[in-house]
Amino acid sequence: MTSAPAGWFRKTLRDWREREVRIVLSALVVAVATVATIALFASQLQHTLVTSASAFMAGDRQLEAENGQPVPQAWRDEANQRGIATARVVEFSTMVYGGGRFQLVSVNAASDEYPLRGQIEMQATPEAPRRQVSAGPPPGEVWINPRLLRLLEIQIGDAIEVGNRALTVTGLLLRQPDGGFAMSALAPRILMHDTDVPSTGVIQDGSRVEYENFFAGEEAALNAYYEWLRPRLSPSHEWASIRDGQTLSDSLRKAERFLLLGGSLAVLLSSVAVAVASRQYALRQRDTVALLKTLGQAGPHIARGYLARLTAWAVCGLIGGILLAIPLSWGLSLLISRLLDQPMAYRMDWLALGPALATALVALFAFAYPPIRRLRHVPAMRVLRSQPGETGQGALRDGLVALIAVFGLVWLYARELELVLALLGGLAALLGVLAVMGWCLMMALRRVSGGGNAWRLALVGLYRHRRASLAQMSVFAMTLMLAAILVLVRSSLLDDWQSQLPEDTPNHFLINIAPDAVDDVRDFLTERDVSLGRLYPMVRGRLTEINGQPVRQAVSKDEEVNALNRELNLTWMEALSDNNAIVAGDWFDAGQRRGVSIEAELAERLGVDVGDRLGFTIGSETIAEPVKSIRTVQWDSMRPNFYMVFPPEGALTDLPATWITSFYLDPSRKSVLNDFTASFPTVSVLELDHIIDRIRDIVGQVTQAIEAILALVLAAALVVMAAVVSATLQDRQREGALLRTLGAHQRLLTRSTMMEFALLGGLAGLLGVMAAEVAVWALQYRMFEGAFRWHWPVLIAFPVLSAVVLSLFGRWQLRPVLQVSPMLLLRRLE
Repeated sequence: MTSAPAGWFRKTLRDWREREVRIVLSALVVAVATVATIALFASQLQHTLVTSASAFMAGDRQLEAENGQPVPQAWRDEANQRGIATARVVEFSTMVYGGGRFQLVSVNAASDEYPLRGQIEMQATPEAPRRQVSAGPPPGEVWINPRLLRLLEIQIGDAIEVGNRALTVTGLLLRQPDGGFAMSALAPRILMHDTDVPSTGVIQDGSRVEYENFFAGEEAALNAYYEWLRPRLSPSHEWASIRDGQTLSDSLRKAERFLLLGGSLAVLLSSVAVAVASRQYALRQRDTVALLKTLGQAGPHIARGYLARLTAWAVCGLIGGILLAIPLSWGLSLLISRLLDQPMAYRMDWLALGPALATALVALFAFAYPPIRRLRHVPAMRVLRSQPGETGQGALRDGLVALIAVFGLVWLYARELELVLALLGGLAALLGVLAVMGWCLMMALRRVSGGGNAWRLALVGLYRHRRASLAQMSVFAMTLMLAAILVLVRSSLLDDWQSQLPEDTPNHFLINIAPDAVDDVRDFLTERDVSLGRLYPMVRGRLTEINGQPVRQAVSKDEEVNALNRELNLTWMEALSDNNAIVAGDWFDAGQRRGVSIEAELAERLGVDVGDRLGFTIGSETIAEPVKSIRTVQWDSMRPNFYMVFPPEGALTDLPATWITSFYLDPSRKSVLNDFTASFPTVSVLELDHIIDRIRDIVGQVTQAIEAILALVLAAALVVMAAVVSATLQDRQREGALLRTLGAHQRLLTRSTMMEFALLGGLAGLLGVMAAEVAVWALQYRMFEGAFRWHWPVLIAFPVLSAVVLSLFGRWQLRPVLQVSPMLLLRRLE
């Protein structure tokens, strides 16, 4: 007697010989492979982006002490016990003496371990090649900014005095990993060893000094260490990661959102693929279910059998998809590493396979199982008489389950509500338009009669297969919409992002410009053909109250807001900056004296809305102003940006202020900075070339990644369309064989079939790309903070391309009709 597992195994193998089952498995493997490949690749790229960006701050985390006191040694010892590497840098400003001159410098005194991430770029002499080194100078030596050679009129090998200590200049400091991460590097930097600091005698009680501590290790260990450290921190301590710096964190966040968008499209597309293939399989099982019922099997027993089969398919599809995804993701990573200067060390993130597992299980059991389960309620004779196999009972419930499943899948992958709503909203709008257009189209096609003309035959075919045609057009439109979204993202959003950093992007900031020096600074740079950007006044102040309540009490204790731990740069301006956009409230009216505009993310974290009152402490002054507007800020635009903006004649006007501006200077003209420093010694120059280079690296990596993901999504879209076309393969081949039997020429059949599918493809492409525009409009406003514009080239090209592709699919579907004898084909189909 055969065991039950052996019998089930034979049934499963027999099922896999069926064409519909192979289609379901192929769709499932493609779905899992697409989602898993993108998930693995996105995880790999995201890890590379964060790691390379962390190298930009010399570690995975920074702990800054602004109280003039070093952090306790016990804190570093605890980190080392947890397997976390540590390093320290002491930062202070002082006057150095060399070559008979004094010069204000920013001193970085580093421990032997610095930097933990990244490398220091230096030169042994001005003529020597640039070198990347993993440690700073040894005790007794110092590396200096190249500009100091001219400012102090010294040479390599000379000595400079830092306080009471003479140090030998042995190299030129070109770039530190964390140099310029925040606007603190306001004077030319020098790098020395931290053991030389006590002998300088510069740091005394009350000296303005900052202690930077760096940590590097596994993410889980760093998070656990922070939980241990957090109760011990005071308001003067600031714990930061690369995501906390506005400039780079904005770029990283945009990069991650682009990757999430690509993966979410793959999830939706994969769901459509499995739904189409499994639905066709379920409909073709009506006769089998009827036969099983006539042999005495009960409905629940039949349902359990199909459930076991679906489970086997899910396992096989999951294994096959992952086995295909691993080499694909590795190949993509290898390709990207060759296209970019920065290598991508491949790492396997098994957690990234979660969305692929969920896609396989949810897609099968939310789309394939419900129609099969409904068949168990149908009387056997009703199915055997070729009457409809489903009564529609429970269809609404199953549709709701499918909708929730799709929402859950995208939410599981993206975790971005705006992204989920934009994609599903675009799909909902598309389906609504399809329903109306489909009804109108069918009403128009009713009046078309047959004949020997290819166009008439194509239109009659559309009407005769109206249900299948509408279903196909819906799936084609949804598939093309998802592919079009990624095309539009590549051609629009990424181009917009790249356009924020043109070649002449400001790469230098001037800070602490006295009001009476503004005109002189402008004239100095204009004479040297340097175009100066917009100048802004700047007042330093702390946010202390929200609606009359101390800010620490008004803000949830669970919400960590670094802006509350330090003074903010406050400004006033008459016109809104180009890289700002109002999202709530209104900009200041002409002559308005009251109010303040707050940056959107800070407002959200503080729980502030338009009309709330904010209190500030500026020196000995206190002011309180109502929130007039909330605005977004493009922090990665490399122009002066501010959390708080006041009206021109508002509360800041009579307070002492300095001015800030930015400008672009070609790297070959760095000597202009020496002349500027000599003419304006009190104005601080901040060089941001390396920040811009890092952001451009991120944009380049994401651009290449989106192109790779786009290729995967388009390939998956072709598979979906092929599966949909093949769903009606037998019916169309039977009709073609009958027409040939009645004397129709091959040329007429070919032209009519290709025209029929071209009409379907053209309409589906037009509707899909229009729905994609709606989704991209929502994404652009809500997620990427850009200005929307119509994409006419894509609007024109997509319907044409989809018509051509689908007409070729139709020609492929007709191939057996043209190659095989009609009688032989009819017998085979029967």
